[in-house]
Amino acid sequence: MLYYTRTNLKRRKLTTPRKLKTDPRLIEMPPQKMAVVYGKGAPDKVFPELMPALYGSAYTLKFDLKKKGLPTFKVSGLRARYPDVLQVPKDEWTMIIGLPVPNNTTSLSQKVASIEVKLETWDYGAVAQILHLGAYDQEDATIEHLHNFIEESGYEVAGLHEEEYLTRPNAKIVKTIIRYPVKKK
Repeated sequence: MLYYTRTNLKRRKLTTPRKLKTDPRLIEMPPQKMAVVYGKGAPDKVFPELMPALYGSAYTLKFDLKKKGLPTFKVSGLRARYPDVLQVPKDEWTMIIGLPVPNNTTSLSQKVASIEVKLETWDYGAVAQILHLGAYDQEDATIEHLHNFIEESGYEVAGLHEEEYLTRPNAKIVKTIIRYPVKKK
């Protein structure tokens, strides 16, 4: 089989195809402490309402740690879990939206009175994930590809649909990791 490399457009024979960033993967993930908000409705309506509370609490924690001279962290890796995505219409979805925080975090400041930001530990273990490039409303084929990979690898989905947003929704190329906890059949 012939493959082209980016750095060298000459053909060369490879014994196995190179893994692409968009190929599905099985990995082990440790538990992660999260600052979390809950919402219900269409994501394009709910996310803008909840983000000030979530990011406000996360950045307050970051700067409080910095003021105390303690190790700080990068605020990144917004994640969302969708427990009822297959059961109800999109405008009725339940969303559990979180940002990773240091595992030794014991409390969070509440920056928006009407929205509670909670601390939770999200358990992972074995997960199957795939990088989706493109709009959120075009994820179906990527999700189907991931489900086929899970099945062909001898696993089954063992938890909630989760997405990790690597870029802003208005990025030139939107990048989203789609992830499922899995277990052996």
